[in-house]
Amino acid sequence: MCASRFMGLVDFQSTSSSLCTIKSSASSYHRPCCHSFQRTQWRVTCMASTVQVKVTGDSFIRPHLLKLSPYQPILPFEVFEALGSMKFPFVYPDPESRRLRAALAQDSGLESEYILAGCGADELIDLIMRCVLDPDDKVVDCPPTFTMYEFDAAVNGALVVKVPRKSDFSLDVELIAEVVEQEKPKCIFLTSPNNPDGSIISDEALLKILDLPILVVLDEAYIEFSGIESRMQWVKKHENLIVLRTFSKRAGMFIV
Repeated sequence: MCASRFMGLVDFQSTSSSLCTIKSSASSYHRPCCHSFQRTQWRVTCMASTVQVKVTGDSFIRPHLLKLSPYQPILPFEVFEALGSMKFPFVYPDPESRRLRAALAQDSGLESEYILAGCGADELIDLIMRCVLDPDDKVVDCPPTFTMYEFDAAVNGALVVKVPRKSDFSLDVELIAEVVEQEKPKCIFLTSPNNPDGSIISDEALLKILDLPILVVLDEAYIEFSGIESRMQWVKKHENLIVLRTFSKRAGMFIV
C-alpha cells in the first residue's frame, strides 16, 4: 500500500483506478497504489496535536543489542580464543577429523575407528539417511520426539511410519516389532533422554529393538543430564546400532 507522513484525516481507497487518497488539513495528495485491491475503504482519524509518528529500523531492536560491537562474539568463550590463535587458518581441515576423533576416543573409551565426526548431529542424521535409504524406503519414528528425523526422511524421499509412545512416554516395543515385521523399514530413530519429555529408554526395551532386523539410531543429545551412562560401548556388540552424541548440550558448542 502507499505510505506517506500526513496528519489529519487519512483515507485509503481501493478503486478500479487503484488510487490511494490521503487528505490533510493543508492539502490533498493522490498517489498510485503499489497493488490492485478489491473495492474497500478504510478511514483513520489522527489528532495532529497528540499523535506524532516516527519509526526507524533501529527502533525495533532491543537497546542492549544495539550496543554490541559488530562482528564480535557476545561472550569471550574459549573456543573463539582458540580459533583466533590458529597458526594456519588458510589450510583446509582434515576431512577425517583424526585429531578430534583421537581426543573423542580418549574421552569415550571407544577406538577412533568407531567414531565419525560431523557438523552437528543434524548433519549426521541426514548422512545416515543418505547412506541407508533409497526413495520410498521406510523409517520408524516414535513421536512425540525430535522433529528432524521426520524432516530429513522427507528430504531424502523416505516414508515415515509413526509408532506413538505410550501415555507415560515409554516406547511401545510390541507395536514397533509388529511394524518392523509388516512394513520392513530400514531404520528406526530413538532418543534417550527423549526430546521433549526426558524419558529414558530402558536396557530391556533397547535390547528387544536391537534384536529386530533394523538399523537402530540412538540419539543421546541429552545424556549428560540423565544421570545414566551412555550406550556408546554397545556399538561393539551390536552391528546395527549407531549412537549420536553432540557438544551443543554438553559444552554449548553448536555445530560440533
